[in-house]
Amino acid sequence: MTEINSLGAQTVLPAQAAKAAMTGELLRLLQPQPGLVAPGEAVRAEVVSLKQLGQDFQMLLRLTLANGSQTQVQTSASQPFAQGSQLLVSQTDGNRLAVMVQQANASNVSTLTRLDTTQIPLGTLLQGKVLTSQALPLNPGEAASFRSLVSLLNSSQAGATLSIDSPRPLPVGSLLSALVQGDQSLRFVPLSGRQEQLLVGQQLASQQARQASLPGVLSALQQLASAPEGNRELRASAERLLASLPDARQLGDPKTVASALNNSGVFLEAKLLGGLGAAVAPDIKAQLLRLVAQALPGVPGNPQLSPAIAANTLAQVLPGMARSALGMLERVSPRLQPGTFPLPSRLLQSLEQEGDLQQLLRLAAAAVSRLQSHALSSLQQTGTLENGNLQTTWQTEIPVRHGQEFIPLQAKLQREDTPQQQADPQREQRDPLESLWRIELAFDLPPLGPLQVQAQLIQGRLSGQLWAEIPETARLIDSQLGSLRARLLDRGLDVGDLECHPGTPPQGPRTRLEQRWVDETA
Repeated sequence: MTEINSLGAQTVLPAQAAKAAMTGELLRLLQPQPGLVAPGEAVRAEVVSLKQLGQDFQMLLRLTLANGSQTQVQTSASQPFAQGSQLLVSQTDGNRLAVMVQQANASNVSTLTRLDTTQIPLGTLLQGKVLTSQALPLNPGEAASFRSLVSLLNSSQAGATLSIDSPRPLPVGSLLSALVQGDQSLRFVPLSGRQEQLLVGQQLASQQARQASLPGVLSALQQLASAPEGNRELRASAERLLASLPDARQLGDPKTVASALNNSGVFLEAKLLGGLGAAVAPDIKAQLLRLVAQALPGVPGNPQLSPAIAANTLAQVLPGMARSALGMLERVSPRLQPGTFPLPSRLLQSLEQEGDLQQLLRLAAAAVSRLQSHALSSLQQTGTLENGNLQTTWQTEIPVRHGQEFIPLQAKLQREDTPQQQADPQREQRDPLESLWRIELAFDLPPLGPLQVQAQLIQGRLSGQLWAEIPETARLIDSQLGSLRARLLDRGLDVGDLECHPGTPPQGPRTRLEQRWVDETA
């Protein structure tokens, strides 16, 4: 366990730094600049960058001089100031800048010496880069201790500098991951796999900025399929995609539900890696990629693709085509919180003077990005929890035919296995219902309005909660919960609490992998 230093704001700097400040030797100019600051004057300075070289620290300062002009100077010191620190300095000679003691003590306000657990909840995985590392003075009988400044790369405090004390030195420039255990306590976790999680989070933010809801492209495909003129190959692909979508009445069959989940796009990459060419054909993401490949040559200004290129693998077709169709969307889309569930509805507006194929290309590529957002959210929420349990997440979206409309059904399934279950050599043969399962559903079904469902299943016992944004719908569902309980009991399930609430589920601070509901077995 690593403890965050608990020094208060008035005693952030060590005694040796304050002593150095008193003698005017805290900062040394790398290039002497006589007359930079007039004798007897003090000017404000901001730490622009910080770099450790051996036992010394090089800092780039931006000085605001008395006449209002600004200049930058390179300095070195035996103690670091965090990037962004505000200082008040004077010049004792051409080689040195002195820092006012009071201002030095206040300069590290930007350096976090404790964590606000309302902004960074317990269990949050922090990612950071080590800026500095130095040994602390030892008292007789005490173990060695080292202090580091760490720049945070994620969470609501991204960009802030964290001051950490640890029993061993942290390599300067290294990346670290740590779980928040208290306002002054962190626990380091192995970095293996965490860099991949960071990359997933960055890619997810990009994909979410590009995505748009599926009904937009499905409506365009309906118009394309009914138009007698146009590209026959493109029209045939549109007809196949629409025919492959399940009807709402068919979802009462478990086999139909399983097939819809399997072909929702969340498993496309796994199918491609496994060489399952035949299984790719009905996958909705694969079909959208085919549409993108077929539509792109017909868009004015795009080069004609040869049949060999058009028939290339889907994994090669996706990146360039999707990026070319979606470049503009990143600049106009609001940034979503990674891992958001459900993804909010977002429809693209038609662009003026844009051809039908251009619009179809934009809609199809935006729909692919939406499915990619779900897939990346699945990766982001898959991993080992703080208690050692392994959580696996599958998040996807299934367009369901409802009359002449298409209702997107968003689904998230999570499986949690204990370390004992993970170590069981017969794990694959055991009943999957021995694991803890969580299910979330979100859909907007006229005339009921937006609905969300959260359910938990463990050892054959099911409990759940429903939310309806329309109060009348909430009252209607609440009156039918007795019938639902009876039907679940008829299926052999042990039913716990079933409740329906008006509104939406609470969206308070929740951290990746640590979002849990009440465990009724506790």
